[in-house]
Amino acid sequence: MKKTVGIVGARGHVGTELIKLICGHPHFELAYVSSRERVGKRVAEFEPAYRGELRYSAPSHEELPALDADAVVLALPNGKAAACVAAFDAAGKDPVIVDLSADYRFDPDWYYGLPELTREKHDKQRRISNPGCYATAMQLAIAPMLEVLDGPVQCFGVSGYSGAGTTPSDKNDPDKLRDNLMPYALTGHVHEREVSARLHHPVEFMPHVAPHFRGLTITANLHLSTAFNREGVLERYRAAYAGEPLVRVLDEAPWVSRIASAQHVELGGFTLSEDGHRLVVVATEDNLLKGAATQALQNLNLAFGFDEFAGIPLAPHAEAA
Repeated sequence: MKKTVGIVGARGHVGTELIKLICGHPHFELAYVSSRERVGKRVAEFEPAYRGELRYSAPSHEELPALDADAVVLALPNGKAAACVAAFDAAGKDPVIVDLSADYRFDPDWYYGLPELTREKHDKQRRISNPGCYATAMQLAIAPMLEVLDGPVQCFGVSGYSGAGTTPSDKNDPDKLRDNLMPYALTGHVHEREVSARLHHPVEFMPHVAPHFRGLTITANLHLSTAFNREGVLERYRAAYAGEPLVRVLDEAPWVSRIASAQHVELGGFTLSEDGHRLVVVATEDNLLKGAATQALQNLNLAFGFDEFAGIPLAPHAEAA
């Protein structure tokens, strides 16, 4: 018998991607999808991968527990998750809850679900905070060198405008972004705080929005306490991500144009200063997939004891470094 999943806030870009993934999953099926803007409309009208008769609904927070989904994914803006969680607590219901916002990423009572780095702590957790998109790429780029870092890591990031969500703003206005690169939140970005907290090491993050729709790239500048050569660096990254189908270590610097609609993160472009004490690494990722929906599905799979990568379509592996 399949497990049922409800999606709250399904109209957004990530909600749409999650519907697609669940439609192709061998063990999950949709219980409900909520969207106030699409109430009463058939899900199949917006997502061809869905073949059923389910329609969008708009249950109140207090009505969600009675819908009895085995898992609930909260695809809501920051600051909106707590009311939903409180409704489940008040009703005495304990579904698996995956929150895609930043609301619980700093809460020690919630499992932080970046499986490649936190998998051993999962143990079928039921309250799961999904990492941020940039935060996923930055942590995977930095983690193999964490014990030899010397000083803060600087990360320059550029994302497609889908990362700004569907609510109109300068950061998702194609006309304002045309031929432009828009910097924002250049200090104190939530992903800067998230990565610094998770790695227990200071990270300085400078995000920008570009005219493309999906995909992000970060260039990480790492100062090292020990001198390395390139082969030594590559050995660390290969060892750290050996057997990880959603992390690919490449020789050349990855291109953001090649990561769109892919489920994995690519790391590459490993370049050292002449003295071997400075390393630059490039990471790319589809912000809607491994940066959100794909990672949520990994976490759901782990929560129910399924194969972690069930339902995740993996592209052929490119030649690695």
